[in-house]
Amino acid sequence: MLSDSCGRMRSMKSAIFVFVRGDANLPRKTSPQMPLDLPAVPKVSRSAVIAVVIFLVAHLALLIGLTTPEKFVFDEVHYVPAARQMLAPAMSQPMLNPMHPPLAKELIAVSIAGFGDNALGWRYPATLFGALAIVATYLCGLALFAAQGPAIAAALIAGCNQMLYVQARIAMLDIFALGFGLLAMAAFMHGFRRDRPHALFALAGSLFGCAAACKWSGLFPLGICIVIVAAIRLMQGWRTLFADAKPSDWYRPDLWPDFRMQHAALCFAVLPALTYLAAFVPLHGLSLSDLIEAQRRIFADNTTTAIAGHTYMSAWPSWPLLARPVWFLFDKTTEDNVSAIVFLGNPLVLWPALLALAVVLRDFVVARRWDAFLIAAFYFGSWLAWALLPRTLGFIYYYLPAATVASLALVYVLRRDGLPRWMLWAYVGIAAIGFAVMLPISAAFVGASMQTFGRLMLFQSWI
Repeated sequence: MLSDSCGRMRSMKSAIFVFVRGDANLPRKTSPQMPLDLPAVPKVSRSAVIAVVIFLVAHLALLIGLTTPEKFVFDEVHYVPAARQMLAPAMSQPMLNPMHPPLAKELIAVSIAGFGDNALGWRYPATLFGALAIVATYLCGLALFAAQGPAIAAALIAGCNQMLYVQARIAMLDIFALGFGLLAMAAFMHGFRRDRPHALFALAGSLFGCAAACKWSGLFPLGICIVIVAAIRLMQGWRTLFADAKPSDWYRPDLWPDFRMQHAALCFAVLPALTYLAAFVPLHGLSLSDLIEAQRRIFADNTTTAIAGHTYMSAWPSWPLLARPVWFLFDKTTEDNVSAIVFLGNPLVLWPALLALAVVLRDFVVARRWDAFLIAAFYFGSWLAWALLPRTLGFIYYYLPAATVASLALVYVLRRDGLPRWMLWAYVGIAAIGFAVMLPISAAFVGASMQTFGRLMLFQSWI
């Protein structure tokens, strides 16, 4: 008996060692202790330390100059008053900003209660979730690339994208939905190649519910996961086989052997619904009629075609090209200087990302790679979902989730076999240079001369 126990312990140690040190993209010998589909990831303790460091550095960087300007910027005029209303002893009527779910506004309200009704109180939660979004990108990189270097590079590239930086320094809803959504994507990606993904899929579903409770666009990545799970289960039901099956295939007939229909319903329907509805309880209690009416109001607003045009509106096909930015702020501080905040994105990140995404799409279709499949699914799903909505009013900041996922596509391409390792880090440096160049029109506390402003406005449509 003792000999058998020692033998099992040695086998488990061997499996854990290979799990921690192996390469997820290389064929490996199988054994009862280590299923073929178990992805290799770095040690949890080291990854946790790195994640904390990334969070602290990103959070501190986002806090610099946060209170400039001390007045409302762009849509803060809608969301901050709604958060203030939630702090009143009795909720006044009519309810402000009923066209969006309440969770992000509740978080802003908590911050106002803690830091005061000022620029820091309004914007501080956004910096937290901006830092969490960068950490989540790192976690997605760990799941996809099974190595610390590429995962850190993905987080750095995401942080050097002005889209995330600008949105993480304003009291709007999108950064909250992004933070929850990317954490959910990371959980789904980590569970995707496991025999028993139940716990990670349940975590993903709960986080997707939180994302949707901030803004309904948080439902898009949840829908992507449902489609992925349904497609794989359908192919398994048809007993589909690839004639030249490889360990790196995105589909295998033995994927998730114990993940049943009831598990999928719990993870991707019940848990998201419960966490979503929980955000409404502080405002509406357990009144079923009030909860239903709140959903009706949100649905009516998100599907309407009657909204008038806007100076900075743009259509979804133009977003990857950065054709039309949104000016959040433009104040002349002196005769020759301006304080500006432009939601545009880093051209040195987002334009090359289009080429990288073409390679990702090719590898998904031709090589059937599971990492390319997940990157393509979450990028194109998050972007093209906007084409399905009947409303005509759109803004480039709706592209934020897809633009953040694009950093994973860039790392995927730059770490391909045959490319020197230094190319990835050289590109991170290029992205950082682009970020620094665009900073004068991305942060109001930096400011820009009219001459600098003119040089950075490359196209007439950017003005």
